[in-house]
Amino acid sequence: MSTLYRFGFTGLVVLALSALAASSPAQSLTNDDCQACHADAGLTRADGRPLTVDPDRFAASIHGGFGCVDCHVDLADTVELPHPEKLERVQCAMCHDEPVTQYGTSIHAEARAGDPASPAASCVDCHGMHDILPSADPASRTYHFNLPDTCGHCHGNPDVIARGHIEIGDVASLFADSIHGRALTRSGLLVAPNCADCHGAHDVRRLNAPESRVHRANVPATCGRCHEGMLHEFNESVHGAALAGGNPTAPACHDCHSAHDIQRAETETWRLDVIRECGTCHTESIRTYRDTFHGQVTALGFTRVAACADCHTSHEIFPASDERSSVAPARLVSTCQRCHEGANENFVGFDPHADKENRARNPFLYFTGKFMKNLLLFVFGFFGLHTALWFVGELRERRRAGGRAKA
Repeated sequence: MSTLYRFGFTGLVVLALSALAASSPAQSLTNDDCQACHADAGLTRADGRPLTVDPDRFAASIHGGFGCVDCHVDLADTVELPHPEKLERVQCAMCHDEPVTQYGTSIHAEARAGDPASPAASCVDCHGMHDILPSADPASRTYHFNLPDTCGHCHGNPDVIARGHIEIGDVASLFADSIHGRALTRSGLLVAPNCADCHGAHDVRRLNAPESRVHRANVPATCGRCHEGMLHEFNESVHGAALAGGNPTAPACHDCHSAHDIQRAETETWRLDVIRECGTCHTESIRTYRDTFHGQVTALGFTRVAACADCHTSHEIFPASDERSSVAPARLVSTCQRCHEGANENFVGFDPHADKENRARNPFLYFTGKFMKNLLLFVFGFFGLHTALWFVGELRERRRAGGRAKA
């Protein structure tokens, strides 16, 4: 008897079914035939893996009205039990051809094709096996609120991350603490996005694949499915135009907001962090900003002064030469008045990015800086020389006084 069956009672049932099949006309196995063995809670494979199928859970599943042999087609003509221990892999494509075709283009399928031992997700990893429920069922693994936990079984598991060489690391924890994750788990908002809303369900692609929803060029459109108003503003901006023009260094949403650990933009931590983020591209601007009162205060950890977005806005960013820009000459007064109610034409003469090293932009500041630097060098040089001469004179005087005392 096959090692598939490990218990005496089960073996007796199998023998009885075999005898019955031998004495009756050939017909396909029924679910009751299968459950005669697979309802046994102790049924395992030779390697110890369980083979139990809970009849109640299967009956309640989306496949509860199907026969076992509808999926296990290599047993469709079997009447003799026990059946072979190793069966053919169930082909979900028999019914679900479109999702399986999409899955075939995914990073999960790519990983499994390149390494049969890969822990990359297959159908059963996300949907389950004999207890599959419709995605609209709150108990389903793929229900909107449950999907982050389902994905987190792999993408929050250090062992799977290491075995699968997932460079991005534990994104499940990052997402759980993000504004999106908290909106799902704490606020219970169905409108909050889960993993599939950004990455897709079956056709999850590598982030550098042009077809991927999270490819740099496609990120704004992906985010814009929820944040449509921001998408229109971004597309019109200097950043959006550069990204649409194929500039590989142009920022997309995730460059400023991050990918998985997105935080509320109103928090002080985020307001301070985004200043540094702007500075990763605009190195000269962040350098000159840090020299100003605004920059010095934010560097100390306070946010009651202007940061980048307060002057340039967050998404509708245009060159100062563009009349739509919040820092265009005609709009500077109104921009500054957001914080400084009494701002006027004289007030906006202040340069928030003054650079004492830039002669063309700030000639007066440039020459003033040069004068102050030279004055400082002169003062320290003059008084340093004066002190050195004074010390030499004092040393000579003491030596003379010592000589007179000996005489």
